[in-house]
Amino acid sequence: MISSFRNFAKTKFAGLLVFIMIIPFVFWGMGSMFNGGNTNTLAKINNTNISTQEFVDYVNKSNIPQKTIKDNLDKNIIEELLSNLVSTTLLDLEIKDFNITVSKKTLLKKIKENKNFLDDNGVFQRKKYEKFLLENSLSAPIFEQRLKTRELQKNLFDYIGAGTISPDFLINKLFKEENRKVDIKFIDLKNFYKNKDEFNDQEIIKFISENKEKLKIEYLDFDYAIVNPKNLVGVDEFNQTFFDKIDQIEIDISNDVNFQTIIQDLGIQSKSISNFRFSSNKEEIEKKIFELRENEFDIFENNNDYIIYKIKLIEERSPDINDMQIKKEIVELISQKNKFDYNNDLLMKINNKTFNQDQFNKMGQDITQSITLNSIKDNNRFNINAVELLYSLPINSFTLINDDESKIYLAKIIKFEDKKIENDNENYTQYIGKQNTNNKTNILQSYDIFLNDKYDVVLNQQTIKRVKNFFQ
Repeated sequence: MISSFRNFAKTKFAGLLVFIMIIPFVFWGMGSMFNGGNTNTLAKINNTNISTQEFVDYVNKSNIPQKTIKDNLDKNIIEELLSNLVSTTLLDLEIKDFNITVSKKTLLKKIKENKNFLDDNGVFQRKKYEKFLLENSLSAPIFEQRLKTRELQKNLFDYIGAGTISPDFLINKLFKEENRKVDIKFIDLKNFYKNKDEFNDQEIIKFISENKEKLKIEYLDFDYAIVNPKNLVGVDEFNQTFFDKIDQIEIDISNDVNFQTIIQDLGIQSKSISNFRFSSNKEEIEKKIFELRENEFDIFENNNDYIIYKIKLIEERSPDINDMQIKKEIVELISQKNKFDYNNDLLMKINNKTFNQDQFNKMGQDITQSITLNSIKDNNRFNINAVELLYSLPINSFTLINDDESKIYLAKIIKFEDKKIENDNENYTQYIGKQNTNNKTNILQSYDIFLNDKYDVVLNQQTIKRVKNFFQ
């Protein structure tokens, strides 16, 4: 399954691909450059070809089971693998272009400093190194080549991201943004929503009329029977006789043998259900049949039982407000729409700058609350995304925010209180690293755009199709 492939991607050697920027490219059809007939070429990066043999070698080195690839052909696993190969090839071209190298001495040092190969005294032990190779089915040349590739790519990104030392003002800016205190006032909007018991029948009927197609409810009539070893073969254990009978049931279903005929031949009892409507309080088996309603006649496993069922009728009907459960569900929908409309109208006023302090004061009489947020990560009261929004707005701004229970509040930013980080602060080094990482990320994003302009990637779809056929 695809999970096998994803597990591979988490291994220590596949992990280097995480750092590779996957360059977006268009999955073209038969490119004109392939019309001449190099049918062994899967992709072309400028003047560099990626052959089918290179792709096969790449797949073999990945140690992904062939069955995993076969089972996931329809999930584009071939395209995903080819995308990774294109990315590594592209990086190899960049490494060559910048003339980046790694010496044998550097590789030897990396191996001898690897903590997996050191004893308790920090001394390199060749036996540990050889044991590691054996346990991972690796030869020394293959391991060292992978290590070299990883180091070359690391050096490339270090080279691209060089010079990312942050000045003090950027470090201070980041510290202030993340650690400033924010005083806000807020109003719980639940006080302004219409209560559910305030919606009358006329409003409910109008809502149903306006949304009649969306609100239609499916009702089912069906028969079903529970099948287990006890009622089918007279024993409590699953045995071959039981499974032979289950196989025969499946054959009868495929031959469209009448449900009641099957049940009578088996000598088991069935249950008939009429006007079934899905709801959370229904029987689990019946809810499962509803979920499987696209197959009107079938058998499925349910814990230690098998369920054979036959759907006789599926009918869509408009909601019946005389059914109290349905009426309750419709009122819930109306209530949610009422809240949405109220919030949306208020947000439109805020965005259009037609909402002011007088309106805030009028709404907040006796129900306005105050709170101080201690940092951009302070989500003790509100959802973290709401907190980040508050930190992005200026003083005196109004906005709508939510908590982790999806309750909505009208909020106003009262004031900010900034802190300044000193060079001797214990967190100063941490913020140097964070700002340097931000700078490097911005540089690498720009580098990603540069690579898109520098390299043209074209795929040979016909050859990709043949590769897929090979794995089928």
